[in-house]
Amino acid sequence: MPNNKPKDRFYYNLDFLSSPDARSIRIMTEFYGPFHLFRKSHVADTIVFFGSARLQSRDEAQSAIDKAPKNISKKKREQLNRALEMSRYYEDARTLAKKMTVWSKGLKLKHKRFIIASGGGAGIMEAANRGASEAKGISVGLTISLPHEESGNPWISEELDIKFHYFFMRKFWFLYLAKALVVFPGGFGTLDELMELLTLIQTGKIIKKIPIVLYDSTFWNNVVNWDYLVEAGTISKSDLSLFETCDTVDEAYKYLTKHITKHQLKGPNF
Repeated sequence: MPNNKPKDRFYYNLDFLSSPDARSIRIMTEFYGPFHLFRKSHVADTIVFFGSARLQSRDEAQSAIDKAPKNISKKKREQLNRALEMSRYYEDARTLAKKMTVWSKGLKLKHKRFIIASGGGAGIMEAANRGASEAKGISVGLTISLPHEESGNPWISEELDIKFHYFFMRKFWFLYLAKALVVFPGGFGTLDELMELLTLIQTGKIIKKIPIVLYDSTFWNNVVNWDYLVEAGTISKSDLSLFETCDTVDEAYKYLTKHITKHQLKGPNF
């Protein structure tokens, strides 16, 4: 009799699937797996939030100050105060995600649209998922497996907590469904995601109209001297129109809803 035991087939063989020879198969699963989950949950359009995983909520930052011993060093005290100051970005991301979710739900479209998506971690990512949850909406978390670091946050919709091994597949899904992006202050990862996004648009690899908000002009003008890049001739002045800098939640909300309405609800991408 033929041997039909499932464990004898290659697609049940974990040793093979984990081997270098099966890398292409693993990459394909990180395309088709999320595709299946998005289709199942009727997610076709996302609003992506980027930003630092290190930022705390206002309550967390204030609690750390309240619990700090009176004899802590000046440097440590300054760090705690800075964390409280930076917590405004967490709260603004949370508020903006909530407002965008309420707006999206009010469109009364047949399919769920303009779903909040984040990298699924802490900080700004958590704030975005949390805001969507507080508006009783679903939200996406595209997490990544990292050594010595937990991924995921409790505010991601359970069916849309999607874990990746490959950074480039995670980046693909950040942008493939994106109809708007908001970039809050962040570090290397945020800068990497922003610059890749701008490069793809600048070079015509992304042709859909995507509003991009850089949140807080003071932060971004200190981090990147955009005008000097133009002056040096390394980018064109027209490239500065690829994004909009906003300083308040209301300003970002008005910009995003205006452009999504123009390009996704009425325009060529409808």
